[in-house]
Amino acid sequence: MENVSVMPQQVRMLVGNAEDRDPVDQLREALARHERVALSFSGAEDVVLLDMVSRIAPSERAGLSVFSLDTGRLHPETYRFIETVRERYDLRIDMLMPEAAAVRALVNSKGLFSFYQDGHGECCALRKIEPLQDYLADVDAWITGQRRDQSVTRTHVPQSQEDRAFQGRGDVLMKYNPLAAWTSGQVWRYIRDNEVPYNTLHDRGFVSIGCEPCTRAIGPHEHERAGRWWWEEATRKECGLHAENQAEAAGR
Repeated sequence: MENVSVMPQQVRMLVGNAEDRDPVDQLREALARHERVALSFSGAEDVVLLDMVSRIAPSERAGLSVFSLDTGRLHPETYRFIETVRERYDLRIDMLMPEAAAVRALVNSKGLFSFYQDGHGECCALRKIEPLQDYLADVDAWITGQRRDQSVTRTHVPQSQEDRAFQGRGDVLMKYNPLAAWTSGQVWRYIRDNEVPYNTLHDRGFVSIGCEPCTRAIGPHEHERAGRWWWEEATRKECGLHAENQAEAAGR
């Protein structure tokens, strides 16, 4: 895709801390600083980041890979969304899948929906954390679509941080959250103004989308992550991908 010197107006909107940077500038910095960078892709924020990256010269993003966690329990709409994005941006999306024997052992032992009683941690560890650990071990940094207004566990998410939950190729794995200062409104304004594809579940009241058994649509006055693991308290609504958020929230 061709490089452009002027980014869409929505890319330039910033809120929050004075030190917050333009998301595209931070994307460029991450790609310049690290030899191998992975971009996590699953939802609306992530496809905004992909769209921004597509406007950066190919030579600047040569070391970038894109991945998505295929837990085996995603909505059909999510799988179609992933394929739409792959075709739209003409890119490879690495699909990370859990170790089949471990999942089989859990399901045979506890059934298909044990997380409703035990909490989602055990299932997420098998289906998300272990595949991600293996993938991130081969990169220097990764990029996520976290925003501060998404939940009580993400209120203080910085735009860049050392990831102490995972280990990359070197001593320090860096994590970049270019949209940390953005609001949901800014994300959706960017999507509409730039005709960026999105998961059709959003049109049915699903705001934050994860696995099918652990995601529901929300009402007009509910918080956007109220539909994720709705049977658990708000401070536990992290699957382990961003474990430091939950630890910091518990310590405040």
